Amino acid sequence: MVVTDDSSSSFVQYGIDDKPPLPTSLLLGVQHYLTMVGANIAVPLILAGVLGMPDEVVPRFVGTFFVVSGIATLMQTTFGNRYPIVQGAPFSMLAPAIAVIGVVKATDPAGVAWQSALLQLQGAIIVAAAVEVLVGYFGLLGRLRKFISPVVIAPTIALIGLSLFDVPQVTSATNNWWLLGLTLALIVLFSQYLDTTHPAFKLFPVLLGVFVSYVIAAALSLTGYITPGAPGFVDLASVASAPALMPIYPLQWGFAGGAGTTTVALPVVGTVAFGIPQFTTSFIIGMLAGVAASMVESFGDYHAVARLSGVGAPSERRINHGIGMEGLMNIFSAVMGGSGSTSYSENIGAIGLTGVASRYVVQVGAGVMLLMGFVGYFGQLIATIPGPIVGGLYIAMFGQIVAVGLSNLKYVDLDSSRNIFVIGVAMFAGLAIPAYMGNVGSAETFRQGMSQVAVLGPILGSQIIADTIFVIGSTGMAVGGLFAFFFDNTIEGTRVERGLEEWEDTVEEDGEFTSAIDRLRDDAPSTAD
Repeated sequence: MVVTDDSSSSFVQYGIDDKPPLPTSLLLGVQHYLTMVGANIAVPLILAGVLGMPDEVVPRFVGTFFVVSGIATLMQTTFGNRYPIVQGAPFSMLAPAIAVIGVVKATDPAGVAWQSALLQLQGAIIVAAAVEVLVGYFGLLGRLRKFISPVVIAPTIALIGLSLFDVPQVTSATNNWWLLGLTLALIVLFSQYLDTTHPAFKLFPVLLGVFVSYVIAAALSLTGYITPGAPGFVDLASVASAPALMPIYPLQWGFAGGAGTTTVALPVVGTVAFGIPQFTTSFIIGMLAGVAASMVESFGDYHAVARLSGVGAPSERRINHGIGMEGLMNIFSAVMGGSGSTSYSENIGAIGLTGVASRYVVQVGAGVMLLMGFVGYFGQLIATIPGPIVGGLYIAMFGQIVAVGLSNLKYVDLDSSRNIFVIGVAMFAGLAIPAYMGNVGSAETFRQGMSQVAVLGPILGSQIIADTIFVIGSTGMAVGGLFAFFFDNTIEGTRVERGLEEWEDTVEEDGEFTSAIDRLRDDAPSTAD
């Protein structure tokens, strides 16, 4: 029997299985998606900058993420865990993705550098996500859940945000600081000071802050106060010249014509160039760290959405189906040319703000975002957001991710010296080791240094071993998560002390969750006499 949270269920306006009228659902669905649109923009913009992607390609790249988000959300809410959770670009896989791109570009690849790096990234995600599919549908995470406590989850998620504090949009010496500060100040004003004066301020502080800053930057650009090429300039002319519709399709980056491109003659459409994902062992292993962090983050998200929706904590069966579907959608994202898909904490926070936990509402919103992803004007408009405004957005969003991670410590006994030790060492290691790897400079330099280690040098200096250590060591949440997992499961501590008992106070029975296969069987006509 499902144990419900009475305080949460009394707050919920629309439950998981409720279906508000379509016009109402349309507005509520868009609202759900608006809470995470900033994060879903942040990831492709960061990757586009690291890749050195041409400006004219960025709108298509951004649009791809929204198409993937829409389809992944529909699949998860229909065939996965069936919770009202929006799926979007994961921050947890961003750091290893950046590390992979850096290694590829450092080798001066033949052809178009950004395309070569992106194809390697696609290949790494495909294989790493296949492991996630196996972990989910074979029930491995369900079996491991007793080893994953809030002591592990808290530093892992917190390091997702902390590892991104030094992106150029925030720390560049030539940044437009007043525009960055204005964006951050507006977000803080709307979310913390004016949140009780009007529902719009409480629901959309990030969008309102970005919108107001964007309008001011655009006006100053049109009047010539901010000149072309200067930080903060808004190129509105590029929006008008953008294509109305963008051809977003699987393996689409072959149009760049670099290495790994294959052309195929297709009926009706003619010759189409496909970019074939490339597979490198060290990159795959490094990406597994990001996928593992994503699974741990989603594990916590499932518990949070259940609590806010007024239902019992998720069963092992529901968790396994959710993780398995996230793995499938990660593969789909990579095939489409994105960088993965995961559950979004921002959307869960929207449930807490609005009391709207309807699965149907989230599905309607996903359909809207899916269509918007193909609109060229939409992608180009997003691409014209100036770096300083994005920087202000990053500070608010990444800071929120840090806080979401640390909030898991409410389940933990913080008077326990073993917990303080595990969390502190994991956080410090997750910051220090990636900083060391950054000072080393490149995978090649690290490989040379490892080859000089006494006795084990020939093994540690091999490309597979050295590059794998470099990619994982460059990923803060992987380092911190591994430290926390090891110490939390080897240093003596009770279940209450580690926060496991409070987490598992209310858990639904496996039989309460009906998968897509179960529903198909129930709907099938009976052959009994």
